Amino acid sequence: MNIRPTLLLAGLLLAGGAGADEAPAAEDLYLKAMQSIADGRQADASEILARMVAQGPRHAGEWLDLALIQCALGHDAEAEALFRDIETRFMPPQGIRDIIAQQRAAGCYRWRALSQWGVSAARGHDSNVNQGASVPSYTDANGLPIELLPEYRPHADRYSVLTGDFLRDLSADGDLGFVQLHLRQYDRMSAYNSYSAFAGAEHPWRLARWRLRSSALVGMLSLGGRLYQEQAQVQLRASPPLALPAGLELSLLASLSYTSYKTLSNFDAGTAELRGMLGYHDEHSQAQLALGLQSDRGAALRPGGDRAGWSARLYGRRLLGGQLQGELDWTLQRWRGERAYSPGVLELARRQSNQVLRATLVYPLRRDHALHLEWRAVRNGENIEIFRYHGQQVQLSWHWSGL
Repeated sequence: MNIRPTLLLAGLLLAGGAGADEAPAAEDLYLKAMQSIADGRQADASEILARMVAQGPRHAGEWLDLALIQCALGHDAEAEALFRDIETRFMPPQGIRDIIAQQRAAGCYRWRALSQWGVSAARGHDSNVNQGASVPSYTDANGLPIELLPEYRPHADRYSVLTGDFLRDLSADGDLGFVQLHLRQYDRMSAYNSYSAFAGAEHPWRLARWRLRSSALVGMLSLGGRLYQEQAQVQLRASPPLALPAGLELSLLASLSYTSYKTLSNFDAGTAELRGMLGYHDEHSQAQLALGLQSDRGAALRPGGDRAGWSARLYGRRLLGGQLQGELDWTLQRWRGERAYSPGVLELARRQSNQVLRATLVYPLRRDHALHLEWRAVRNGENIEIFRYHGQQVQLSWHWSGL
């Protein structure tokens, strides 16, 4: 049952039912409770309801406010008791009687955990599976040229991908839980086959007029059949109460993550990030610009020491014509190491610059099925020659989603 239209209608009917000196305060609490219910913040609505009860209803309109909020929170007995009081103690107009009758016929809200899932299967080609160096040799600290072994040069291969994700409500207050799985298998280069699994939860809340969403996740990545990496992250996203033009949204994101490498020594690291995001959306398109600062603290013996960096992202999605949609996504990540990467061998402090450009065409087959054709280009330009690489991927995937 959609409770919001009934609440809006009641608000219009009640606007003229109270005295001019009583309406603003009561309406303010009523509208706040209604917005909390519409946003899925049942706990906030319950707190506002308690304040309204403490003040005590002064007329039939405020009694109806309380009854509708109780019903929207799923409190059947409390709502029915208030409906009966309104009918017996007051002489409400026919419009309010109709609302009460409609609400009784529809029944009060019953929270039900909703879920959403998606699976996809893809086939693609990668021109540089192993992130092989763009140069055939490098010069060591003594000025001697060293030829790279064939396994460190770029190798191309075809691959298959299978992914799945599941999202479910955890509470009536908007808490969410999610699981994500990803499996990639190459035709020939099995040493780079990978499997990843992540699970986490999100919790929405408010601080004054700020809207916030906190989340935490844990996950693992296997490479070539061996556990390669374990990860953990906590994140807070905040939207300030700014009066922006229609379609615009500004938010700030802060996160802390930790990565543990199971097959490499001295590479474990913790990363802190602060990012600002400006988004826009309308009926046919959406876009987002993001800028972030990062600090990456590693083990004492990690090559290159700690790092500091910044990132940028520009994303756009638009309806191109008919049902065909297009996406364009560009990201840039830069890191600056604090000391020489490998004294005696590579005396330079590492300066990393990684760019990824992705273009995708999305064609919906049905409401829950779609085909994605994706092209991706990666260019990793660095001051240390053997770490420079570039590659391209082309992938066709089928996506199926449901509730």
